[in-house]
Parts: sequence; C-alpha cells; structure tokens
Amino acid sequence: MTLRIWTGSTIGIIILFFSLTVTSVPLLLLISSDSFSISASESFFNKTESNLSNTTNGTVDDNNNSLLSLKILSDSLENRLDGAASMLEYAASLSEMRSMPNASLLNTTLETLHGIPPDSDIPKRIIAQKVVSFYPEIAGISFIMPNGDTYFMEPYSLQSNQTKNNLAFRDYFKGAIASNDTYLGDIITSTSSGLKRAIIAVPVFADGVESSGVLTGVLVGSIDLRLLNKEIQSLNLYQGQRIVYIDSNDTKIADSDVRHSANNDESFSNLMSFQNAIEGRSGTLIEYVNQEKMLVSYYPMDAIQNRWIILLMQPINSISVNENN
Repeated sequence: MTLRIWTGSTIGIIILFFSLTVTSVPLLLLISSDSFSISASESFFNKTESNLSNTTNGTVDDNNNSLLSLKILSDSLENRLDGAASMLEYAASLSEMRSMPNASLLNTTLETLHGIPPDSDIPKRIIAQKVVSFYPEIAGISFIMPNGDTYFMEPYSLQSNQTKNNLAFRDYFKGAIASNDTYLGDIITSTSSGLKRAIIAVPVFADGVESSGVLTGVLVGSIDLRLLNKEIQSLNLYQGQRIVYIDSNDTKIADSDVRHSANNDESFSNLMSFQNAIEGRSGTLIEYVNQEKMLVSYYPMDAIQNRWIILLMQPINSISVNENN
C-alpha cells in the first residue's frame, strides 16, 4: 500500500500525536476546518454565474467557462476523497490497528452481536472513533476480517443495526484484497444504515508492508453522500440549471435539484456526455435528458482508482431567459 500524501487548498487538517493513559497508544487528532465545505466556494460561483449559465450559442468561450467551473468542482471532490483515503491509510498503519484481531472472540459473538462486543479491542475502536469524530466525510468505520466477517463497526450503533455479518461479496472488499491497496468501491446502500454510501477500503497488514506482511483485515470508511447533496444544492445556480455527480456504473451520487435527488432510478448511461466522460473526455453538447432538450457540459473525475462523472445541464429554452435576468 502506498501512503497517500494529501494537501487541501482550503481545507486545514492538523495531525497531532498523543498518548492515552488507558491504552498508551499514539492516536491521531484531526482538526478540520469545514472539511466537506466546497473548495470552489460560493463566492467563486457568484463571480462566475455567467460561466455556468451563459452558454447560449455553445461558443468556445462559453463552453470553456462551464468546463472550468466543473473542473473546480472535480478538483475539490477529488481532493476531499484523497483526504479521506489518507486518514484511513494512516489509521491502518498504526500498530494498534495492525495487531492481530481476536478471531476466537469473534467466532462466539458474530451471530449475536454482528462482530465483537463494544468493550473489546478498545485500541482499534478508539482509533476508529477519533477518525469518525473529527472527519465529517467519514460517517462510519468497519474492520473486516480477511474472510469477510465483520470484526467491528464504529459508531457501535452501526454494528448493532447490521443485517449482514459477512461482507466478502462487496466489490470494495474484493478490490482491496486483490490490489493490496486503497480501493474506492461502487456506490451502495449500506446494510447497517440503509443509506447510500461511497466506500473506501484499505488493507491492513501485520507489519504495515503488503509485500512481507500478513493481511489481518480491511479497514473500511463509509462516505456520507448526504453532505455532497447538501453542498451542491447550496450553489447559486440559475433557474433550470442542474448539476449531478454519477459513478461509473450510472449510479447517481448527488444532485443539485432537490426534486430529483431522491430518484435513485434515474439513468444517464444513454447520454453521449456520460459516455464521453467515462472515456476521460470533457466537453459540451446538446442532447435530450428526460425527453427535454438540454445543453450538457460534462467532466470526468478520477476518484482514487475509480472514475466519477460531473454533468451540468440546462434546458435550451431557459438559457435566453437566464441571460436576460
């Protein structure tokens, strides 16, 4: 596993090390300044409202302005995902997290508690609690055994609500095991919270080195997508404009339009803009979205090893109205 170096342009993360007298283990204290607030701040969009809306004739300048705005959104989101991955990688590298799990205890409590008891393997749980407490992007952390059995979840309420004890079927678990590296899984509906999540998985090795260490488990962070929805719904867009984030499997991640945000069945895979972005291209074109003629700007975002797509859409018939406002 390659430890990711992350620097955020507007996000301040200070890592301090301290020892708890109970466990005598070094832990990380993360001090975050609005860590999920948009790096492309609202002031940017206020200054460039014309960049997002005045694409009336599809001119080169107008298209470039829209793509610049999408690039800033993409860079911001990529930066924060890398930040979340960095925190998980650091947590996975700590000696307390790398110590061998209590497999015999798990065998006696897996079916009843969906993992180990809440007062067991406290050093691992404290590390997970610190990350969740100080890093808002990460809604929960799980430690999964090499066979896929859930060892623990934090907050513990997630573990007590878990409906599946073995998660070996999840693509993020398979990806982390196969690659021996950090892996961003497909968008899923969590079996513990019932909410739509993006999952980052990091393999944990006994000596911290994949080439020589024994795999002790997979550390998993659950990214709260509701924050993404809230973020882009707060942008000052013109009437009719809409921004959506989509994963490579055509699953909607976030939507600036509150009316559509709960529609998880909406598909974009038939759009040429989606297909172009999946191939790594960006641009602007006119096509029909939900039977309505739209000007669509598209931009790919490389999220760890995965690819997400950002679309900016506006009905053709609303562009002249917005231009005159």
